[in-house]
Amino acid sequence: MQLSTPISQFSRVGKTTAKHLERVGVRIAKDILYYFPFRYEDFRNIVPIVNLHEGSAVTVTGKLELIANRRSFRTRRTITEALISDATGSIRVLWFNQPFLTESLRPGDELLLSGIVKADMLGPQLVSPVYEKKTRGEPTHTARIVPMYPLTGGVTQKQMRFLIKQALPMAEALSEWLPESLRRGNDLISLSRALTMVHFPSDMAEAETATKRLKFDELFTLQLQAALARRELSLRRAPKITFHEAEIKSFVKSLPFTLTKFQKVAAWEILKDIEKTLPMNRLLSGDVGSGKTVVAAMALYTAVLNDYQAVLMAPTEVLAEQHYASLTILLHGRARVGLLTRSSQRLSSGTLPSRTKVAQKRELIKIIKSGEIDIIVGTQALLEDAVNFRRLALVIVDEQHRFGVAQRSAIKTKGQGAHFLSMTATPIPRSLALLLYGDLDVSQIRELPPGRKPIITRLVDPANRGKAYQFIREQTQRGRQVFVVCPLIEDAHPESVEKKSVLSEYTKLSQDVFPDLRVRFLHGKLKTVEKEATLRDFKNRQADILVATSVIEVGIDIPNASIMMIEGAERFGLAQLHQFRGRVGRSSHQSYCLLFTEDASAAAEDRLKYFEHHNDGFALAEKDLELRGPGEVYGTEQSGLMQLRLATLADRDLIKDARAAAEKIALEIQKYPAVARHVGTEKKVLHLE
Repeated sequence: MQLSTPISQFSRVGKTTAKHLERVGVRIAKDILYYFPFRYEDFRNIVPIVNLHEGSAVTVTGKLELIANRRSFRTRRTITEALISDATGSIRVLWFNQPFLTESLRPGDELLLSGIVKADMLGPQLVSPVYEKKTRGEPTHTARIVPMYPLTGGVTQKQMRFLIKQALPMAEALSEWLPESLRRGNDLISLSRALTMVHFPSDMAEAETATKRLKFDELFTLQLQAALARRELSLRRAPKITFHEAEIKSFVKSLPFTLTKFQKVAAWEILKDIEKTLPMNRLLSGDVGSGKTVVAAMALYTAVLNDYQAVLMAPTEVLAEQHYASLTILLHGRARVGLLTRSSQRLSSGTLPSRTKVAQKRELIKIIKSGEIDIIVGTQALLEDAVNFRRLALVIVDEQHRFGVAQRSAIKTKGQGAHFLSMTATPIPRSLALLLYGDLDVSQIRELPPGRKPIITRLVDPANRGKAYQFIREQTQRGRQVFVVCPLIEDAHPESVEKKSVLSEYTKLSQDVFPDLRVRFLHGKLKTVEKEATLRDFKNRQADILVATSVIEVGIDIPNASIMMIEGAERFGLAQLHQFRGRVGRSSHQSYCLLFTEDASAAAEDRLKYFEHHNDGFALAEKDLELRGPGEVYGTEQSGLMQLRLATLADRDLIKDARAAAEKIALEIQKYPAVARHVGTEKKVLHLE
């Protein structure tokens, strides 16, 4: 067996199991070595049967006296009953829906059983314990510190441990990539020992030692990639975009609102950056509706004042059109703004003479190349080979995680050495930003513009659903509009009737609840043209209610919408719920967010109650990270980040040590070829591209 051996070639792994494992990223032997336990059960306490007490986690070793299946009269499920005895006494054992146990276990077998002791009127018993037959070798599932793994359907804890035991000898084949001096300085064990001990530690101290090494690897890799990106950036040169104080002051004075303190600070950080010949590489993170566009407008206008061109790229046509409309109003008469998307071409300073879309697009591309347009707003259409710029000095990408790495890189190469600003409406706590966005400088807008009313959020009791519908009707009668968000597109199975889906919810609302209102639906499987037409109609008030999936999470500005109704709210994280809520409350109208649950656990209900009472996106993001971790909150695909399997934001000292080590190694990376190879093969953190 080798590190590259497919999981399908492991003992007792068929095609079905291999597919199940593939769903959680386990394809080869190396993958399973890096599939870490999320907790451990301590079953080292081997207790004589006579000394068993209710509630204790124990291991019992004894002989199987009898075993039989019976059918529960009430629940109709199969119950397997067994009697285990040792020299001190006997104990009853129960398993549910595992009738095959009577085939694999026979009276006379010597067993090890680990679990929590329970008791009923007949005395102590073990319910659904982990078991294995006693052998000469070391136990895997009982009588030790037992690893517990995150599972996928069709794979059990026993199977996972069995597979990992097969792969463990391969840990020795992994070459050590951290320099010995770095390991000594940070008190870290070797990689092969860490991978062996993290799966089957002899005690909790070993588990902690192994986890420390593996956490350091994750954090150091991220920090080193960021440090190398910063180093590479420092060798590049960008156009110097000089600050024009008088003109910027005049622009700010012309605004119909007063800038918040955070907007002023963020704008100043950006304007100081673009004055340097070192290319700016900054992330502007601001809560939904916090006013990032006006901050971007100040940077774009400054580029124009220096006779440069600037680009603002958005992930959807609807969002690009919103930015174009906003910039045209904000910079009225100060800059020539153009819009280039797949289906729209426009100029703020006039009209394109041609009648056909194809000819208009050709004309606009020609004008962009000539430099007659100062600011170009667009979608992926800007990436076409035909689109060229005269003097592109500033690139701004909105919701940059919605673009692929190649797309983000392509727009930057259109302007050699251009300054780069990415914007996101996902609140990113500074602690996470320092850890994961080490190659980016971060500006945050942490307050909403004055005059915005806080959104009233309510977790609605199922008994009050009718009242909620009546309230929605009253809002629509006042001319307001409503979003309804569902977690699924369609009901996949008959038994999932309780699960809200876009299509079933649309049918219910349009036919049964609000037959007199105009209800539309939107989901990710619709064609782009259909999605954008639906959003455009909703924005133009041609619909009262829009039923949608999470596709409406970002970048949709419908000031007239005043209610966000979320079905199956327990399925979404706090950060995502906050993004949904941010689709309303974008005008002077009082807005509301109504949360409905299907079958929320006590923990989920507590989380939703926390959300009900907190409007600060950054505070919610911190809480979400605390509850779920960065991998789940931001997602590997969504954020473009290597998912952290073990490290968390709570590992502050380890983050600090990894950062210091990375800064040092980055200065002389050529001396550490093993480190360079490892970082090169790991999934890159490509913000800098």
